[in-house]
Amino acid sequence: MQPLTTILVDLFVLFAAARLGGLLASRLGQPAVIGELLAGVVIGPQALGLIGNPGGGMLEAFHGDAAAAAHALELTHETVAELGVVVLLFTVGLETRASDILRVGARAGLVGVLGIVMPFAGGFTLMAATGHPRLESGFVATALVATSVGITARVLQDLGLLRQREARIILGAAVIDDVLGLVLLAVISSTAESGASAAAIVLIAAQAIGFVLFVAWAGSHATRRYSWQVRQVFRIEEPLGLALAVMLGLAALAGLLGLAGIIGAFLGGMGLAESRDREQLERTIRPIATFLVPFFFAVTGSRVSLDALRDPGIVALALAVTVVAVAGKLAGAALAMAGTRWWSALFVGVGMVPRGEVGLIVAGIGRNLGIIPADIFSVVVLMSVVTTLLVPPWLAALHRFAPRSGAAAAVSRDVNDDLDVPIDADAAALEGRR
Repeated sequence: MQPLTTILVDLFVLFAAARLGGLLASRLGQPAVIGELLAGVVIGPQALGLIGNPGGGMLEAFHGDAAAAAHALELTHETVAELGVVVLLFTVGLETRASDILRVGARAGLVGVLGIVMPFAGGFTLMAATGHPRLESGFVATALVATSVGITARVLQDLGLLRQREARIILGAAVIDDVLGLVLLAVISSTAESGASAAAIVLIAAQAIGFVLFVAWAGSHATRRYSWQVRQVFRIEEPLGLALAVMLGLAALAGLLGLAGIIGAFLGGMGLAESRDREQLERTIRPIATFLVPFFFAVTGSRVSLDALRDPGIVALALAVTVVAVAGKLAGAALAMAGTRWWSALFVGVGMVPRGEVGLIVAGIGRNLGIIPADIFSVVVLMSVVTTLLVPPWLAALHRFAPRSGAAAAVSRDVNDDLDVPIDADAAALEGRR
């Protein structure tokens, strides 16, 4: 086969397997991301070996160097997967208005901050105590911090709970959680690449926070004021092309600044969320996401080392990391929701548990940088899968046993006291965003 044919066959197998796995997972009542990830595991080199095998054409192109040909094929997979995750974070940004973050009140902010501090501290302590290097421990701890906004929102939507006050706190906190998690990821990634000193780390953190705040503010402000005028002056009838340019441009700029490209993509989407074309953009970019995003999860799954999971020590570590991941979110929510009913605090804590694609993104970056070895990568993937699988049935069970009548009203009033906007306005904002 010609080199291009080998690449196309691999991409076809990846896409077809991911879509099939996603459909099967959905039929079983699980998030599609789980099926896409497991499909990658099945077709990967550690299992059936249906991808990653350079054909004769690629070997000839690399003068018989099998290792170089295999590496080139792997880089192709990683490039397509990176495009997928950039598009994924851009679409998440499109669902996240800066104004929504400001509207959910101090309670959601506290839930978001403690939902990062507690899992990170627990994860770092666990990894360091088991003898892992500090940088590796930092990456694993970072994979524990951010909540998967998409998975949580989908579960709440399926249960018909988006108008519930606890659900609004979960979604608002998850947004804050993800923004702070992305900043933390930028600091850890930059430190890994440069071996930065304490002063340099502070500079990296300031640069990351400054970039996030400036792009978020400037993007939202410019979009609200000038997006329509720009379209009129340049006679742009279809906003998708301009949006994709913004997505790739900010992703590249973030990379040039030493940050993860997904941060720029997320901020680009968040800025365009203020545009009057937002609904049209969400509609038109959906087919692109449908095509590219599954590649990220399938490629990530294909990197999972099944040999590592056969090691009782690695399985035990994965279970310990998962326990810390769940306990950290529950403890953070319990502290942040102090003063409300126990059911409300537990519901918010469970809603913050799923890591989903966020944990996988962090693990993938750590692996690409050579910081996370194959066995620890498998640990993080297993943690992401388990925390994602736990939440749908757990939230459904909590919903069935929710306080009713006067008790439920009291819980709602307790939580609403911490919000900064009227109930109806806040519900409409989050319904529109999701």
